[in-house]
Order: sequence, then C-alpha cells, then structure tokens
Amino acid sequence: MSFIEQLFNLSEQWQCVNGLLWIIFAFGIIKFTTLILRTCALITDLFLLPAVDYSKYGAGKGKYCVVTGASDGIGKEFANQMAARGFNLVLISRTLSKLEALKEEFEKKYGIKVEILAIDISSDSQDNYEFIKGLCKDLPITVLINNVGQSHSIPVPFLETEEEELRNIITINNTATLLITQIIAPIISKTVKETKKSRGLILTMGSFGGLIPTPLLATYSGSKAFLQQWSTSLAGELQKDNIDVELVLSYLVTSSMSKIRRTSMMIPNPSKFVKATLSNVGRRCGAQERYGTMTPFWSHAIYEFIIEETFGVFSKIVNTINYSFHKSIRVRALKKAARLAKKQ
Repeated sequence: MSFIEQLFNLSEQWQCVNGLLWIIFAFGIIKFTTLILRTCALITDLFLLPAVDYSKYGAGKGKYCVVTGASDGIGKEFANQMAARGFNLVLISRTLSKLEALKEEFEKKYGIKVEILAIDISSDSQDNYEFIKGLCKDLPITVLINNVGQSHSIPVPFLETEEEELRNIITINNTATLLITQIIAPIISKTVKETKKSRGLILTMGSFGGLIPTPLLATYSGSKAFLQQWSTSLAGELQKDNIDVELVLSYLVTSSMSKIRRTSMMIPNPSKFVKATLSNVGRRCGAQERYGTMTPFWSHAIYEFIIEETFGVFSKIVNTINYSFHKSIRVRALKKAARLAKKQ
C-alpha cells in the first residue's frame, strides 16, 4: 500500500471517528438539556406555581368527595382539607365511633354534609361494595381519594410472610381500591357531564415502596407498584371524560402505618403532606418522567429526582441500600418485641 493510500485510509478513519464524536457530543447536549428542563420543571412545580383552584372540581358547589381510610392519619387530613375547601364528604373506614366524631366535627366546623360508612375492607366482602354503591349512587360526587392501604407490621422476608398478612395487603391495596374505583368513577363521570365546566379527580396513594423495589417489604412493594401501572393506565382511559387521575408518591409520613411519630425535613406530618398534595394536583413535581403521577412534598420530590437522575430506581445499589435500611428496622423491631415479651 502506497503512502498516499495510507493517508487516504487514515483520513477516512478520522472522518468516522470524528462523526462518532459529534454524535456522542450531540447526544450529551440533548441529555444535558433535558436534565436542565426537568430540573426547571421540578423547581417550578414545587416552589413557584400557585396552589390548584378546586372550583373546577366543584368546591363549594354542593359536590362530594369520597375518602377511603378516612378515620386516621393521611386519610383524616385529606377529609379535613377537602372539607375546608367546601366539599361535602363520604367517609369510609373501619371504626364507626371515629367516623361519627369526624362527621359531627366537620359538619359543625365547615357547614357541609358528611355521609359515613364503617366497613372492614380487608374482609373483601361483596356486601361492602354494595353498601358503598347504595350510599353513593345518588350523590353528586366529583372527587375520589383512594387512601386506604396496609403495609407489613414490620419488615419481613417474603418467604416468612404470613398468608393472612399477604392476603390483607393485596386485598386492601389492590382489590378494594380497584372495585371502589369501579363504583365511584361512573358516578364522577355522570356528575361531570351534568355540570358545566366541571372536572373530576381520582387520587390514589402510592408509595416509594412501589417506586423502588423494596426487599423485606416485597408484597407491599409489589402491591404499590401495581397501583402505578393501573392508575397511569386509568389516567389515559378517563382523560376523555374530563377526569384527572393521579398516583401520589410519598416517602415516609408520620402515621400509624409508618409507626413514625417525629417529623423531620424528610418526614412531614399528615397535614403538611396533604397540603402539598392538594396544592400540586396535576403537576408531576418529583415524578418528572411519569405520566399521571406526582411526588408532591418537596423533600420527597428532590429525593426521587436525585435517585432517578443518578443510579436509577431499579439499580442494584439502590436495592442493596434499601435492603440494609429495612433490615436494620427489622432487627430493632424484633429486639423491641423480645424486650416486651420478657416484661410480660
């Protein structure tokens, strides 16, 4: 091969390398630009936009909001803040005495109407759904908040999970949520069609346990991941009916289910969490890459955003960290149970 031919071949190789470098550079620019845009959207959603106006959902116009798991914690706070916005309420939970107390409190404080229904959703009884249908069928409902949920009593290996606990988690988090939505969504659709310039809203409580695969909470994690796919699919189906569907992702919140009492920057109380949720409906906040999904509390949103943009929620390193975190919780819980057993 002559010297000129060698130079020609080198020139061709350089052109190929140079073209590849330009492609890599252009791809990098695109990735960097989208990162900047997502970051700007995150900041705008969390800190710059005004709170959502609920008049479009019928606030103060005699419309009803249904809240499941309404007697404690996040569910109780959803009921309280929706009542403050002027919605009548349908409260569904297990303990009648707590529901009666809330009915009296909200009717007196906000001058609204409150319907209550005490049922054990974990029983998965057909009668439960008939009771809900009978109570709600003639009410002008525009909002459903699927708040009821259950986790494991303590972190536990899947192979050691008791069948009753496993079944209760799936029944409450999945089966009941789907069947209640099948009952209420058509009522919302009918109400929206009969009311000019009105929209409907379905909020379902998700979890970081469903966002990130969570060892030692495998059944709960799977049940919440199911809700992500179901809720996002439902959002696509119901948009034509002017019904907004959102999955609400949360990290830890002080509640009886989380067994955490002390608040911190990362762990708000139910009041602050619900305020952030209702203020940001329709905005993705931390869930920038997920349609029909929101991570409304600011520290949770930033935490999710960082995980998504670095290691990724399905990465081995995140899975390992999650396992270590819940293993330490399990060890402490077992030690506490042993101490209490000795005292008895």
